Amino acid sequence: MKTKKIYQQLYFQVIIAIIAGILLGNFYPELGEKMRPLGDGFIKLVKMIIAPVIFITLTLGIAHMTDLKKVGRIAVKAMIYFFTFSTLALIIGLIVGNVLQPGHGLHIDPASLSGDVSQYQQKAHESTLTGFIMNIIPETLFSPLVGENILQVLLVSVLMGVALVLTKEKSHKVTDFLQDLSAPVFKIVHMLMKAAPIGAFGAMAFTIGKYGLQSVLNLIFLVGTFYITSALFVVVVLGAVAWYNGFNIFKLMYYLKEELLLVLGTSSSESALPGIMEKLERAGCSRAIVGLVIPTGYSFNLDGTNIYMTLASLFIAQAMDIHLPIEKQIILLLVAMLSSKGAAGVTGAGFITLAATLAVVPEIPIAGMTLILGIDKFMSECRALTNVIGNSVATVVVANWEKQLDKDQLRYCLDHPNEIEKKLEV
Repeated sequence: MKTKKIYQQLYFQVIIAIIAGILLGNFYPELGEKMRPLGDGFIKLVKMIIAPVIFITLTLGIAHMTDLKKVGRIAVKAMIYFFTFSTLALIIGLIVGNVLQPGHGLHIDPASLSGDVSQYQQKAHESTLTGFIMNIIPETLFSPLVGENILQVLLVSVLMGVALVLTKEKSHKVTDFLQDLSAPVFKIVHMLMKAAPIGAFGAMAFTIGKYGLQSVLNLIFLVGTFYITSALFVVVVLGAVAWYNGFNIFKLMYYLKEELLLVLGTSSSESALPGIMEKLERAGCSRAIVGLVIPTGYSFNLDGTNIYMTLASLFIAQAMDIHLPIEKQIILLLVAMLSSKGAAGVTGAGFITLAATLAVVPEIPIAGMTLILGIDKFMSECRALTNVIGNSVATVVVANWEKQLDKDQLRYCLDHPNEIEKKLEV
């Protein structure tokens, strides 16, 4: 097969699109803002295909298993992993916030704060246990397939997969149909990815045009602290986990470079979900592991969001000269642990979970969220990137634990990522 020139590579096109979007938004902000439909439209296109991809992958993965106890074991191990590392991310955010104190010296008077955060307060109730339960149960068996609630798709996919196993002698035609359907569905994914540079350009031009680079400079210490902390979490913590499980975190990120650049350009981790699932399956992870761990992780394993929650909470308190003793910080940590899980499936979970956390910690006024409202968009890229990398590592690790990882295939894919890209495009 003929090797593509660099300008024909998707990752290169996305990089150029991001740079072009930044330049347009910076020098022609009004025009940049008008590019929003390009980014929103692309994300909407990807969301259109997410439910079918998850449903087919997870349902078939479970259907091809003969031991349903194994499915339960995978789910338990995945949740143990999620709880451990999401909690570690919260603790790291808390430690960094105390050591570097990014909000120290601002001396903001809480009475002087203005800004509308009511929409986040109104949505915060969705992150309660009651809201979570109501959020996960769909109206009908098939309604999740025409919606965008990942948790509901997961529930229906697991039920359907288990039902196919229990009735396999009578329902093999359904399994065969889903297997045949997977080919055109993933072909649609490849077709949609051709528009990724346009989506990345539109999203970046709008972000810079609306908020401006100067809004980042005003609070650059907080932004820089968050980016550096997230990078260290990926390299040191996730890197150590990857090394212990026999693979290299940097090779994995390079293998997923197209998806990671897409997340950077669109500020949406969902935009990369179909591609991530396909690539990890190609890399030797079993279909059942990929189908269960990746979508569940998108709701329960948000490492970047968790670092952001504790770090942003401390920043707001420090900026308003509010002293939080260690016992109050422990309460903040416990509340964040619950709200970060309860908000699974809630759109815009990062800022909403922060609102839910502050609502339960009265020492920090929720109006303080206005201090970071202007730069939240610039922090969302880092949140999404860290979340995606964390879930990719989790998938490989759980597959390794379950001995459902083809290590030779993983090694080949990570060592020859460009050859895998060619095969995916065929």
